[in-house]
Amino acid sequence: MIRSRNWLLAAFLGTALVASALVVLGVGAVHVPVHDVIRVVARRFRLINGSDVTVLDDRIVWQLRAPRVIGAMAVGALLAMCGAVLQTLTGNDLADPYLLGISSGASVGAVFVLIVGISSALGQSVLMTLASFGGAVGALVMVLAMATGKSGELPASRTILAGVAVGQLCGAAVSMMIMVFGESNAARSALSWTLGSFTGLRWGSTITLAVATVPALIAGMALCHTLDAFAFGDVSAMSLGVPVNAVRWMIMVGTALLTALSVAFVGPIGFVGLTVPHIVRFWTGPRHARLLPASALTGALLMVWSDTAARCLRPDTEIPVGVITAAIGAPVLVILLRRQLVPRS
Repeated sequence: MIRSRNWLLAAFLGTALVASALVVLGVGAVHVPVHDVIRVVARRFRLINGSDVTVLDDRIVWQLRAPRVIGAMAVGALLAMCGAVLQTLTGNDLADPYLLGISSGASVGAVFVLIVGISSALGQSVLMTLASFGGAVGALVMVLAMATGKSGELPASRTILAGVAVGQLCGAAVSMMIMVFGESNAARSALSWTLGSFTGLRWGSTITLAVATVPALIAGMALCHTLDAFAFGDVSAMSLGVPVNAVRWMIMVGTALLTALSVAFVGPIGFVGLTVPHIVRFWTGPRHARLLPASALTGALLMVWSDTAARCLRPDTEIPVGVITAAIGAPVLVILLRRQLVPRS
């Protein structure tokens, strides 16, 4: 009965995600009807001849909107899964990539590349990705070094406090670079980037994000039983034969890399990794075999509609997507906390 319900939930979320993607591909300054969107997509996948598809519809739907819609799905799924995993590993309901300083660390590296204007044969996007990786891993190492006790344990409360401290430090570094070293155009670009945006996504970046999402979900599903053991505490995990410290470091480094990849392409986006896992636990319970795929689908769904709102609410300008996710996530989290309905196990 429970398994059937979970399959129904996954089917519902998957159907809603596909339907949402087809709808939002037609939404924007130039409206494209859903049946024309379906024809464009079917033609690109060689399912139909598509001789009646216009060049304008193909360019709008496939070249301009499809990369950011698929990219939004990938980023939403990655952040939601990372949030669910980090909340389990730290035993703290407030843990997510943003709160643990990982997003802020990645921002330091990416903003440095934007402000300094470094260029090479690799291209700025590749440099930003590499710099984000370095910043995210550096921030994670600082957090774990500050939080790890003498015997190697990693208390949840100390991890969160260390994450907040490192996040504040990285935020100050970003602000310093923007205010002191950035020219007006570079500073404006960096400031806009720190609020999150899918505007610059093209197929190359989108494919990278989509390809990273698949092994991330596979790895998460492979570690489901280990994560379930962590949900009952370190002592229980050790009694089940889990090498707690080694596994915790390995998974946290993995989440840092995935977060850095997301931040490098679209900037830091908060509240997705924090709010989505709590909502999904009401539907699935704490078992990670159900929690992780449902979180990925829900995060993707939330991000697709947040990005659509960001580009459509004001016709003359685009709102940073981080503003939209905060406007949605903060009230939802407050409601959950006020009702004391945030389940952990």
